[in-house]
Amino acid sequence: QVQLMESGGGLVPPGGSLRLSCAVSGFTGGGRAVAWFRPAPGKEPEGVSCITHHGVTINYKNSVKGRFTISRDNAKNTVYLQMNNLKPEDTGIYYCARRENDYCSGGHNDYDYWGQGTQVTVSS
Repeated sequence: QVQLMESGGGLVPPGGSLRLSCAVSGFTGGGRAVAWFRPAPGKEPEGVSCITHHGVTINYKNSVKGRFTISRDNAKNTVYLQMNNLKPEDTGIYYCARRENDYCSGGHNDYDYWGQGTQVTVSS
């Protein structure tokens, strides 16, 4: 059974940084695309960034470009989201999700496995 476990959330002041981790376990075969999502008020979860097994990355939110960087360590089966210059509007529960193929997508319905989420709060 594929499992994803997020960690690294917390409370930071505006301008601060966090690094989220998503540990993936229980899978067989090669690596797959993994993305970070966060809920939008009254909307479906919105894709933040995605990375394929071979390191191709896509950012889905213009508001995080230049501030958030997704990366992965395939030897550790872990995907990271480095979040710099955090803003109050970045506050929310961040989820990682994995597809059954190695193609990125910004649509939450395209992902097969989800973690429980980690809370990020940006506040002074």
